[in-house]
Amino acid sequence: MKPVEAIGEQSAIALANRLAKRAGRGHARALSPLSGGRNNQVYRVDMLAGAPLVLKRYFSDPRDGRDRLGAEWSFLRHTWSRGIRAVPEPLACDPAAHAALYELAPGRKFRPAMLEPVHIDTAIDFIVALNAPPRPLLAPASEACFTLAEHLATVERRVMRVTALDPDAPHASEARSFVSTRLVPAWEAVKSRFVDNAKAAGLAIDRPLASNQECLSPSDFGFHNALVDDDGRLTFLDFEYAGSDDPAKLVSDFFCQPEVPVPLIHHAHFIERITDGLGLDQAAATRCALLLDAYRIKWTCILLNEYLALGAARRAFADAGIRPERCAAQLAKAEAKLAEINL
Repeated sequence: MKPVEAIGEQSAIALANRLAKRAGRGHARALSPLSGGRNNQVYRVDMLAGAPLVLKRYFSDPRDGRDRLGAEWSFLRHTWSRGIRAVPEPLACDPAAHAALYELAPGRKFRPAMLEPVHIDTAIDFIVALNAPPRPLLAPASEACFTLAEHLATVERRVMRVTALDPDAPHASEARSFVSTRLVPAWEAVKSRFVDNAKAAGLAIDRPLASNQECLSPSDFGFHNALVDDDGRLTFLDFEYAGSDDPAKLVSDFFCQPEVPVPLIHHAHFIERITDGLGLDQAAATRCALLLDAYRIKWTCILLNEYLALGAARRAFADAGIRPERCAAQLAKAEAKLAEINL
């Protein structure tokens, strides 16, 4: 499998037209890139007649076996079939071209200053509606975890990955020092504390979740992947990692994603409503509380993806910006994320 490469405007319009015809939406008039995507190429497609659409070309590389298109398409088809309209409508896809056509969702990018408690409850309502009976059967989410040991192993892999930074990356020496002197020792401390706390709470590290304790998760769920319209309605975006998973991972990612931070004063409320809405047991609530620092470590590693060859390739595919600036900004964000942990 060869990596998906960027294509020119005319080729993108031809692809959009092929998908639009399949969806019965007519012909494209013009195409323009949409900003914000970090892994994929996203375009606004203005049509000769009718509402504008979105063309999304997904990153694909032999070094990354995730089926981003398949995960997002399956998730949106399920969501739309349930009558949930807080997501874009899926219109047509072409797996061979790693591309899909979607409804253009209304609104503007959600910003941290906009965040109100009502938005948090809207996000919870969305998750509960997704998982209304009958519980959907979708493939596991990207990096799905069904035991506490798998959570630890997932974070461990990410920590080990960033110990092998691209030596040619801008600011590589500063990043390498941060990883070796701060990130790795912090992870060892967090991991040890987690194991002790899990044991004290009576949670077995290797015990798998019962199937009724799993959920359908959007993955990478948060207000960084949301639009808000003039009436305050939210539309959630970007489900290329979606699938079945531990609800505690969803909760931890929601509060650890750094772009639109959700204050921890809402953590207990979020856990209570999710566990009640999904019919989860007390162990689920305990996992949510115990995993927070581990996921702070995970997100610190994610912020350093720019220093990895594969991560840089994804960013370049989505947006061929200036890598030195991206690297410097991501290192500063990683330092801030790690500083949230009390050691």
